[in-house]
Amino acid sequence: MSDAIIYLDTSAYIAILLEGKKGHALWDFIQGKKIISSVLLILEAERNILRLSRERKISPEQYSESIAQIKADIEVFKLKNLNLELCLTNVFPPVQTPRSSDLAHLRTALWFMQNERLDFFITLDEAQRRSAVDCGLPVKIF
Repeated sequence: MSDAIIYLDTSAYIAILLEGKKGHALWDFIQGKKIISSVLLILEAERNILRLSRERKISPEQYSESIAQIKADIEVFKLKNLNLELCLTNVFPPVQTPRSSDLAHLRTALWFMQNERLDFFITLDEAQRRSAVDCGLPVKIF
């Protein structure tokens, strides 16, 4: 399914950037596919990479490479702005009450699914995965 459209949330994107074990599998899976997400992905990724650098959990080289990759990905990912259309929809998972940033990703993915196309929603966060399933998103597990 090389023409698949994949929604990446921040947990999955960070794993790809930092090339962990799951990151390699995700990288292999997304090759040749269209990536969509919220612009929130960029803000969260940059913040997390900076935090990891400040905590000395990644090297200065990993920090620089990750920031450069984020900038490059902005040019190829389709990113939807977080706007009032997404902020006040009254769409919530039936059981979970997600964090605001997770809810923004869920609503953005639902928007893509309803207005364009979405084949896979990818997250490595278990609570977000449960919320996505509850919302009817096509979750791909890694």
